[in-house]
Amino acid sequence: MEHTYLIIDVGTQSLRASLVSPKGEILAFSKQVYEVPYLSPEKGFAEQDIDYYLEKMAKATNELNKEHPDLMKEILGMSIVTFRDSSILLDKDKKPIRRAILWLDQRVTRLSKMQNFKWYEKVLFSLIGMSDAVRYNAERTVTYWLMDHEPENWAKLAYYCPLGAYFNYRITGNLVVSAADCIGHYPVNFKKGVWYGPHHPKQDVFHIPYSALPPLIKVGSKIGEVSEEFSKLSSIPVGTPVYASASDKASENFGNGCIDKSEASISLGTACTIDVVDNKYKEPEKFLPTYPAPYVGGYNEEIQIYCGLWMIRWYLDNFGSEDKEEAKKRGISVEEVLNEKIRSVPVGSDGLVLQPYWQPGLKRPNAKGSIVGFSSVHTRYHIYRAIYEGLAFALREGLDEIVKKTHKTPELLVLSGGGSRSIELCQIITDVFGIPSMISAQVESSTLGGAMAGYLATGYYKTPEEAKKNMFVEGKILQPNLANHRVYDRLYHEVYLHIYPSLAKVYNDCKDFALEEQRLETDKE
Repeated sequence: MEHTYLIIDVGTQSLRASLVSPKGEILAFSKQVYEVPYLSPEKGFAEQDIDYYLEKMAKATNELNKEHPDLMKEILGMSIVTFRDSSILLDKDKKPIRRAILWLDQRVTRLSKMQNFKWYEKVLFSLIGMSDAVRYNAERTVTYWLMDHEPENWAKLAYYCPLGAYFNYRITGNLVVSAADCIGHYPVNFKKGVWYGPHHPKQDVFHIPYSALPPLIKVGSKIGEVSEEFSKLSSIPVGTPVYASASDKASENFGNGCIDKSEASISLGTACTIDVVDNKYKEPEKFLPTYPAPYVGGYNEEIQIYCGLWMIRWYLDNFGSEDKEEAKKRGISVEEVLNEKIRSVPVGSDGLVLQPYWQPGLKRPNAKGSIVGFSSVHTRYHIYRAIYEGLAFALREGLDEIVKKTHKTPELLVLSGGGSRSIELCQIITDVFGIPSMISAQVESSTLGGAMAGYLATGYYKTPEEAKKNMFVEGKILQPNLANHRVYDRLYHEVYLHIYPSLAKVYNDCKDFALEEQRLETDKE
């Protein structure tokens, strides 16, 4: 009987449990779609009952055991791969105090200018030009909101951790987490793999009590073994070794076969990211750390577009009713309909250029989304194509930032995530970059990367190169259309890169206006 490795991939919309062979084959698979991906007790909130994930986890593994009992007996080890930037509050008995707050939560605590920061920190942030970015981070750190709005829950706090740490605890009894799984609003020194000390400025930015942070362990370390209690719940054999993994994006990069600077991994999901793996720690932007790979010695230099393929949802909600109806009549997806429509739209969308800052980021915290260049020739399909092109431009801009640090332009792009199933989007990205791209052959790239890291952790494979050689399968290669690339290159340099500098003051004015309107509404109440 062949060895297997169990990966449980906890996503935003669903949970997947997979048994993966040392050859990279997914031998058994169970997908549990969430009936309710998250709860929104107020506008912009995104929360979920933590036990809901555990119920889905148990259902998935019990299903695997029912259908493939022999494979379940051959498990070498298991790991949990989760989405990033989640917040769990536990009491002194390590029981959840409230629902988990998820990465797409939009609650904001309005801080007075640099409130809660020490005077020398204010001076430092001002001198390095990061006051706005620091404030942006602090406002979106849920700890401040919890202190203001749920002081009774905050008073019970004994442990503050991401989802992965809590799953580790429930499976093994050990509340620990790897630095590679603490991506988001956590005070991690990723270069050294330790928490920043209690007096470090990042402690004030994120405002998590140092004593409430769980122990950090290296990625690939053994967390413990499946407990008897969890085995009864899940059908995973008692004593199965559990290894510390990385976040879903880091695992996806590894699953895409990206282990050095010659290749860039692009994830086309709700959020879009571009990553380059390096063996040295180099921050791609000020205040933006480089994240650990799923194995020791690798670092992911990443730029994230927060509203990635969420833009498609935005388009469909506002312009897509007729396209939805057509898709229903033809029995195909609405995305297929739209991809057909944009084939008649010229490269460059007749000069319509979109900047996808519907949700701003750390580098440009006051930025807003923009669509510029409208004229009478433009239709809603121009907007749809401009979304594809705008995302590609933003990803290219991200790679340009990374290359400044790595001093090497990748020779290949590897595309994964739901958006990689659109050949139109993949070709546009390839043409914008002017670099060949590969569409990932494995739909479950984060699962594959987690398994590759797992076989490294068990010692089955000795190096990332060996794991890639034996487990990674090459996908379809796309070559750039050079004529299209010339058009995109002009549009990128002559228009796209000038949008933000030209509109920065306007974006700031928009933010100030919105805040003033919010204050007026609050005063009325």
